[in-house]
Amino acid sequence: MLHDLFPPGIQHALDLAGIFVFATAGALLAVRKNFDVFGICVLALVTALGGGLFRDLVIGAVPPAAFGELSFFVTPLVAAAIVFFLHPEVQRINRAINVFDAAGLALFCVTGTTKAYEFGLGLTASAALGLATAVGGGVLRDVLVNEVPSLLRDREMYAVPAIVGASMVAVFIGFEVLNPVTTGLAIVTTFLLRILAIRYHWRAPLAWNRRSAVAEEP
Repeated sequence: MLHDLFPPGIQHALDLAGIFVFATAGALLAVRKNFDVFGICVLALVTALGGGLFRDLVIGAVPPAAFGELSFFVTPLVAAAIVFFLHPEVQRINRAINVFDAAGLALFCVTGTTKAYEFGLGLTASAALGLATAVGGGVLRDVLVNEVPSLLRDREMYAVPAIVGASMVAVFIGFEVLNPVTTGLAIVTTFLLRILAIRYHWRAPLAWNRRSAVAEEP
């Protein structure tokens, strides 16, 4: 389906763009955690390729694209090298991570949903796998740096924008109106929702009538 929306060169460029921005987010987090150059590269690779690897294994697209395309491995390493030498000042790293992560989230939830549908999954399952594609690398990244994954504690709405974007793509597919314009709309909507959630501290609701004397962890 993606090849019907975009020429092969554009499709490949979108894949690499998503990989690059996720890898950059992972590498920036590694810098913030004072990882060495090897740790920066590992976190960039895991963040960039983890979600797509999970998606391909679930839908039976083997060998996964991450192992069949050299550029998919080289791009995260390039991002890691750029961050290693040119990372922003410490006080600006958090903002950079959020922007790059939001862009990767938007791109991957859309491409993950369309690829899952191409391999025969239903619309609901395709949207769910689009979400997994978008957040999978981030979950692995957070586990490796010993943080609670954003997916489990959806502070400032991390998973919700990806759910919205993946659902939009599924709806567009169902109504047979998926095209470059609607695809771009889903990407932009996901990105803006994530950025606005960060800016205005939107978050998913806690348990109904939750009462606890234990303060939430920062």
